Amino acid sequence: MRKMLCLSIALTATVGVAVPTMADAVSDFYKGKRVNVIVGFSPGGGYDAYGRLFARHIPEHIPGKPNVIVQNMPGASSMKAVKYLTATAPQDGTVTTIFNPGLIAQSLSTPDKIDIDFSTLRFIGSATSDVRVCYFWHETGIKSMEDLLKRDQVVMGATAIGSNSYINGALLRNMFGAKIKHVSGYPGSAEQRIAIERGELQGDCGAWGSIPANWLKDGKAVPIVRFSKAEVDGMPKLPYIMDLAKSKEQRQILNLVLSSAEIGRPFAVGPKVPDDRLTALRSAFDKMIKDKDFLAEADKSRREIIGPLSGAEVEAMIKEIYATPKNIVQKVGGMTK
Repeated sequence: MRKMLCLSIALTATVGVAVPTMADAVSDFYKGKRVNVIVGFSPGGGYDAYGRLFARHIPEHIPGKPNVIVQNMPGASSMKAVKYLTATAPQDGTVTTIFNPGLIAQSLSTPDKIDIDFSTLRFIGSATSDVRVCYFWHETGIKSMEDLLKRDQVVMGATAIGSNSYINGALLRNMFGAKIKHVSGYPGSAEQRIAIERGELQGDCGAWGSIPANWLKDGKAVPIVRFSKAEVDGMPKLPYIMDLAKSKEQRQILNLVLSSAEIGRPFAVGPKVPDDRLTALRSAFDKMIKDKDFLAEADKSRREIIGPLSGAEVEAMIKEIYATPKNIVQKVGGMTK
C-alpha cells in the first residue's frame, strides 16, 4: 500500500511538471523570435488590412510574445504566397499566410493550374466570413442586375483567374449571361480601385469592407448583388446570388464556389509545424478574435468580424469541399473560366 501510494504521488508530481514544461517550451521558442505574416496581395487591400490587424494584436496572446510583422507577396491571386508556405518557408511556426480561399475550390476544378492540396495545410483560424458584393461605378448607370444584363460589354478587373473577384464576375457571365470582360494582372484590390477611378474598369466584385466608405456615401459605387448570405449594417438591400439560381444544378455549383466566402480570411501555417506550436497559435487566435481592443480596431477600420472560425472548423470545411461530387466539380470549372 505504501509503495503504491508513493508511486501515485510520484506520477502526480511528474504530470504536474510535464504540462508547464510543454507550455514553457513553446514560450521559450517564441521569445525573441520574429513571426512573419505573408499576405498574398499588395498593400492597401482587404487581405492586407486583416493581415496587419492580426499582426498588431496576435503577439499579446502567443506564449513568449514574439515580434510579428507583415510581408506582402502578391502573385497569381495569392498562389505565390501559398507555394512559399508549403515549399520554402520554415516549418517551425514562425510563418503564417493569409490567402484567397477561392483557390481551394479552384484546386478541384482546375488542378492543372492550382496544384496545391489545401487539406494538407494547418489552419490557425479565419477572422471573418467574406461579405462580398459586385458593384459598378456610378457613371456606368448600372443600378441593378437587369441593367447589367442589358449591356453589350462591361469591363472588370482581377488579380488573376482563380481570385474571388474573377470567379464572382465569371459566374455572372457564364451562369446569368452578363457580358463581362475581365482584365487580369492587378497586384491587389487597391490597384483595381485606382483603375476604376481612372475609367479603365467599370466595376468590381469584392469584400464589402474594402469598398471605400466615401464611394458608398457619395453614391460613386453602386452595389447590385451580393455573393454572401450574411448582410451587415449599412449595406443596402441586395439580391442574393443563390436566390437568382434557376436550377438545382446551379445551386450546387454556387454552393461549392461560395464556400470560399464562408472561409473568408484564413490564416494558415505549413503542414509540418509541430503540434504544440500549432495548438498555441490556435489558442492565441481564439483569444485575439474576442479581444475588445482587436474588435474595436476592426470596427473603426470597417473590417467586419462575422462568424470567425477556429482552425479546426476551417479544416473541416475544406474536407467537405474536397468531398464534392466530381460531376459538380467539372461543371464548376466551366462556370468559373
